[in-house]
Amino acid sequence: MKCTRFCPAKVNLFLEVTGKRPNGYHELSTLFAKIDLGDRLTVDATPAKHTAITLQVTGPQRARIPANSHNLVCKAAQAFLDHYCLQARIHLKLDKHVPTGAGLGGGSSDAAGVLLCLCEIFRKDPMDLLDVAAQLGADVPLFMYPQTFLKGEGIGEKLTPLPAADNLPYLLLIYPQTAVSTKQVFGRMTLPPADEILTNNTKLDKLINAVRDGLPAAQWGSLLFNRLEQYVLPFVPPVQEALDALTQANQGIGRMSGSGSTVFTLVGTKQHVQELAEKMQHTKRLVFPVSFYRGPVHANYGDKSSSHG
Repeated sequence: MKCTRFCPAKVNLFLEVTGKRPNGYHELSTLFAKIDLGDRLTVDATPAKHTAITLQVTGPQRARIPANSHNLVCKAAQAFLDHYCLQARIHLKLDKHVPTGAGLGGGSSDAAGVLLCLCEIFRKDPMDLLDVAAQLGADVPLFMYPQTFLKGEGIGEKLTPLPAADNLPYLLLIYPQTAVSTKQVFGRMTLPPADEILTNNTKLDKLINAVRDGLPAAQWGSLLFNRLEQYVLPFVPPVQEALDALTQANQGIGRMSGSGSTVFTLVGTKQHVQELAEKMQHTKRLVFPVSFYRGPVHANYGDKSSSHG
């Protein structure tokens, strides 16, 4: 049987680091938002006496990822079979548009897409696989949920789906064609003071209300936050330059997503986001005007991206 899915990327509208566990993992308080930039995944699976998993990668970002068993989508397929003690021949086709090392969760979304497709094919409940998803990566469980906005706590695995208004801002993303190592970013980090964490979590509550009530983009701007910026921007000049350009072009509104390297801003209308995308085109950057992802009807596979050079 065959299943095809759109695998949306995400941005972190808010990201605070609230603690560190004995095993080295950092605890977070974050607001995830899925966007309609993503990859297209096709899974063809047939029960078999012996398992064989193959992968074909296409698309503009295909050169940056392995098309073999080391790819997270292959690991996801194997994890699914192991969990249910199944054997199958599985062929995966991944049309890759989301950049890697970009803070957009592309690999995690693709892995979740494999689990969701295999659940559809083998008639399993996706919510039974949240632990399996978490073992594949901290962001993978996020993409097992259908909701657009989710609050993340713990190491990102404690997720609370959130209500959202219909009239939401648009986003402009800039990827400076530079990958950032999440491990190195957290290696530089020192925990913020408790009073700062408390103050920022108050901002998060206000941002969640802005999402729920559909407040204008300008009212979101002062609530956006990313603790990891101070451990990326001074060390990766292309990210700092992209963020500076974006904030100067749009009323000082701009943040980095996750551990980088993508930066984003919020704008009120589709026309404005398209105009800003034209203005921000740059030979060494990819520019993506996008919407928040609200379901398959809105999905696109990277055709909004634009660059010169």
